[in-house]
Amino acid sequence: MPTLLQINSVANTGSTGHIAEDIGRLAIAQGWESYIAYGRKAFPSQSYLVKIGNKLDHLCHFLLTRFFDLHGLASRSATKKFIKQIEKLNPDVIHLHNIHGYYLNYKILFEYLSKCGKPVVWTLHDCWAITGHCSYYSFAKCTAFQSEGGCKHCSLKKNYPKSILFSNAAYNFAQKKKYFNLLDQNQLTIVTPSQWLSDEIAKSYLGHYKTVVINNGIDLDVFKPAEKSAPNNKKIILGVASVWDERKGLADFIKLSDLLNKDEQIVLVGLSKKQINLLPKDKNICGIQRTESQQELAELYSKALVFVNPTYEDTFPTTNIEALACGTPVVTYRTGGSPEVVDEATGFVVEQGDVQGIRNCISKIEQSAKEAFIKPCRSRAEKLFCKQDRFEQYIELYNKMI
Repeated sequence: MPTLLQINSVANTGSTGHIAEDIGRLAIAQGWESYIAYGRKAFPSQSYLVKIGNKLDHLCHFLLTRFFDLHGLASRSATKKFIKQIEKLNPDVIHLHNIHGYYLNYKILFEYLSKCGKPVVWTLHDCWAITGHCSYYSFAKCTAFQSEGGCKHCSLKKNYPKSILFSNAAYNFAQKKKYFNLLDQNQLTIVTPSQWLSDEIAKSYLGHYKTVVINNGIDLDVFKPAEKSAPNNKKIILGVASVWDERKGLADFIKLSDLLNKDEQIVLVGLSKKQINLLPKDKNICGIQRTESQQELAELYSKALVFVNPTYEDTFPTTNIEALACGTPVVTYRTGGSPEVVDEATGFVVEQGDVQGIRNCISKIEQSAKEAFIKPCRSRAEKLFCKQDRFEQYIELYNKMI
């Protein structure tokens, strides 16, 4: 029985945690033994869970990042202990997801990976692996990672992984470039969820590695159009994010609320209590805290007239796919891999910051009536984003590598 070990910051929670969980479930169904190693938070899993580090270790890593901008360079003892666990498990394939997140030392990990010779798959869910600090750089319009010298100073040091004192972007870039290139080209395969991110990787110091695009997939039995839905008093314009910040377009939703008709309502899912309290009270906009219930999300997607994703930085938003699967058209900015989710029959793409353009697209959907979009949206989700089909690509990749 082959053994799969996945490594991620969280297990069975959040977008990357759910992806790792679903891959593990499919691997188990096909005769693999599945382990998921995680750093910070976990929900019950069908895979065997392996905890990396403890609260004190995470706190030390957090402080080293906050004050000295040395993310991924703490957790030495925790990583060494984890490597001993890897040696006992003796996995046939090691699949990396987010190795950032205050829990792992990438130098120690990659030194071990280069020596053990195990096949390694690395799914890059963001851009942290190719920069000297940040996870996303599109909003800042930065291309420093493409140059030979790389990042010199990061203007985004206060973005995740946040540093409040020093910027060590140049040092981080040099270290990542050195250690992430320790693996043989035949040992490492990089996976990206979008063609956009694959193209970005090709411009970086990881560009010589084989890169495969595997789109994110979702459970189409959960995310589907509601059979019967109570009539809405207002037309719902839905936004969903795990964390709402500047790059997710919260400010643009506030601007959009000024352009709404009386029968339209913006509903934002994933806001903090503080953000909900700060929403304008005199406008058609309300907030809901984050939910782990996929059924609850599916109901909201189904009830919505349109799903709006005014993101300024993203690789391949799963929320877009979830909306399509529930028969709801998507309006998104031309950002990263977000436009790759829709076509002319299932949504609209507008330029970043064009709030009036979003308003115009909503009006077009109202004129056509949502019913005209339900079947094309669902059909596109079934054809391209069924998680069984997408994650089967990972199992095929594992089998080829061993």
